[in-house]
Amino acid sequence: MTLHHITRPSSLKENAPLLIMLHGYGSDENDLFSFAQELPEELFIISVRAPHPMQPYGNAWYAINFDANQNKWNDVEQALESRDNIAKFIDEACAKYPVNKDNVTLLGFSQGTILSYAVALTYPEKVKNIIALSGYVSDDMLNDNLADNDYSHLDFYCSHGSADQVIPISWARKAPEFLNNLNIKNTFSEFPVGHGVAPQNFYEFKSWLDTKI
Repeated sequence: MTLHHITRPSSLKENAPLLIMLHGYGSDENDLFSFAQELPEELFIISVRAPHPMQPYGNAWYAINFDANQNKWNDVEQALESRDNIAKFIDEACAKYPVNKDNVTLLGFSQGTILSYAVALTYPEKVKNIIALSGYVSDDMLNDNLADNDYSHLDFYCSHGSADQVIPISWARKAPEFLNNLNIKNTFSEFPVGHGVAPQNFYEFKSWLDTKI
């Protein structure tokens, strides 16, 4: 398997819906995995660790660099590599575990959400549902010919904190229009919190997921 991960088996012995969790910048596979015990038992849950270790701890899907004026920019080459590695990992997981390859959900937070958008829009045949928490669509991680893909089966749940000080709410608000332009089903919610997942946010995406699996 290309990426380190932890799992929570499903109550189903075969053909289980698969949920893959992608954590945020500077975190690890244990972060989102805390949600696992609250999520439907029929889900086979995999929480993946990003490939780039950070100092003193944590991991990143790609480096975020700062210039002298503290302007941020992403290491797009690393991001594209992670995007493709996640797509490969989905195939590996579907081959290794007793899951239904036609019922794969990605759940991302922050940088993990940015990658979830990139994977779903680049490899739509590999996923079905996307839970995009506190992230945004990054154009430079997508291919040019998006309109050529079949996105008719995709469904996105997107949410963001209106007081997010890490990723501006204005960036996240562009996602519904972006998805609508590609005729992709989506729902978008805002919560009065910072860069995190409020309890009401968790219960809303859990209810959304219940109807999809």
